[in-house]
Amino acid sequence: MAYIEPAPIKDSENPLESMMERFNLAAEKLGLSDEVYNVLKNPAKQVIVSLPITMDNGKIQVFEGIRVIHSNILGPAKGGIRFAPDVHLDEVKALAAWMTWKCAVVDIPYGGGKGGVKCNPREMSKGEIERLMRAYTLAMIDVFGPDKDIPAPDMGTGPREMAWLMDEYSKAHGMTVNAVVTGKPLVLGGSLGRTEATGRGVMVSALAAMQKLKINPFQATCAVQGFGNVGSWASLLLEERGLKIVAISDISGAYHNTNGINIQEAIDYRDGNNGTLEGFKGAEKLADAMEILELDVDVLVPAAVEDVITIHNVDRIKAKLIVEGANGPTSAKADAIINEKGIMAVPDILANAGGVTVSYFEWVQNRLGYKWTAERVNRRSDRIMKDAFDHVYEASIKYDVPMRIAAYIVAIDKVAKTYTYRGGF
Repeated sequence: MAYIEPAPIKDSENPLESMMERFNLAAEKLGLSDEVYNVLKNPAKQVIVSLPITMDNGKIQVFEGIRVIHSNILGPAKGGIRFAPDVHLDEVKALAAWMTWKCAVVDIPYGGGKGGVKCNPREMSKGEIERLMRAYTLAMIDVFGPDKDIPAPDMGTGPREMAWLMDEYSKAHGMTVNAVVTGKPLVLGGSLGRTEATGRGVMVSALAAMQKLKINPFQATCAVQGFGNVGSWASLLLEERGLKIVAISDISGAYHNTNGINIQEAIDYRDGNNGTLEGFKGAEKLADAMEILELDVDVLVPAAVEDVITIHNVDRIKAKLIVEGANGPTSAKADAIINEKGIMAVPDILANAGGVTVSYFEWVQNRLGYKWTAERVNRRSDRIMKDAFDHVYEASIKYDVPMRIAAYIVAIDKVAKTYTYRGGF
């Protein structure tokens, strides 16, 4: 399964306001000046383009393309490109800002960016998607660049589309420029370790949190909701480190085995069964798939979709630790109750940042013209994720806030201090 950079959830009302709520809480704790607050609140650049594309039926259709650079204070912007029918400016602005904080929390020298094209790739042919991606690249030729703005895959795009982007950008510059984009196929300069990167970051975050809570991984149980790229890799890597994975789930339902599930068997079964766990015999299927969140386990990894832990079920959650592999799996109201119950929650902005970390490694390797081994990629990403966890944990103690707000504090503080040193006008 191809890696894409995780993106935060979409708020049907206004995703920008949703992101700003947590930004405001952290900014208040930090005591940001009005100047710095306003600089960090507003995107640095917004580009909207029209893309006339010849469709397979010979007719011209015009698509809207967007690219937002929220910040280039720490370095070039970084963020995915999504092809989806509901792409709009406020959403892309929210995602770009979120990427700024995500890169900062893991101490990567990137700002945040995000792009999108309003289209439905499911209803388009391969040729139409290629023409659209190449047109989008040409329209953004002065925006993109290894030192300016480095896109990546997101919803509706993948390594194939990134290869087209790299090729179009390279042709326009008369030379091969691998470092203009990450998430490429391995043969075009993609990085080893990319596919498992997000799940690996979840594993490192979980072990670091268990150490703080004095939970012995060899005596711990874990439930993982969601068995896609992130959830399956997190399950496999946690199992390798001693945890007993007693429950997993996907779109077909939740599967529970108190004696532990053999995760490699589950992965093999899924891959040979049209990508689902339907009919899996290594565990008993629960009557209600949402019961997986309420099992009596030490560690809960929601790695499926947003808003699964809500005020309606949070009182029944028994886990001592929640590690968010998905984006926004916990609603704001439930978050407050989790804190009252004394459950540690490692937030998405930290726990699933392993993906963008390895994207950064891909860019570094492209700039060096040298390919690292998977062992080196994993060793370095593990160190970055562990250091990031420690910094967020220290901030949570210092400011007496939950880990989620602490992650925003760490990120915003880093960007704010860098801006202050660089100076404004």
